[in-house]
Amino acid sequence: MRGCQIFGTETQMNVKLTINGERQILTIEPRVTLLDALREHLGLVGSKKGCDHGQCGACTVLIDGQRVYSCLTLAVMQEGKEILTIEGLATEDTLHPVQAAFIENDGFQCGYCTPGQICASVALLEEVKRGCASAVTPDLNSSPQLAELSEAEIKERLSGNLCRCSAYNGIIAAVQQVVGQQPPSPMATVNLGRIEN
Repeated sequence: MRGCQIFGTETQMNVKLTINGERQILTIEPRVTLLDALREHLGLVGSKKGCDHGQCGACTVLIDGQRVYSCLTLAVMQEGKEILTIEGLATEDTLHPVQAAFIENDGFQCGYCTPGQICASVALLEEVKRGCASAVTPDLNSSPQLAELSEAEIKERLSGNLCRCSAYNGIIAAVQQVVGQQPPSPMATVNLGRIEN
């Protein structure tokens, strides 16, 4: 292995990662997940360790623009890729439009899942712009446009991210606001379950 050092019975590697536009060099074991590298080695604790099995989405980050559960990918596999975490979405004192919409639409409660929800929502917008279909896209020959994105599309595209507090209405409203739709009044509906179709 290149750049390996043996410490006792553990092998460590030098890994060069680009995170939020900054180059980072870590000396870690090859089996360290990206989530653990972010949280334990770089102090980027916005990505949360929820289930540690890729089932809740609390650790969602963007890698080369694609959403990824950072608990399921090894840090050493991310060399040469652009990693964007919740900490890198805002620019100086200006929130990303999705972050601002989450605040304005009360898209969080305890906030634990919020970083993953926001990263997944940012990825959702880019996927629609690229013409990616979802399981509920009615016409695969005509991908939905952002301004016409249905609530069913939003729910399906965010179904891999759980909110333990059930702030789903606010999350959906935040995405609707960002795509230029008028979200319903926060008191219009009450949803006590996870996003489902």
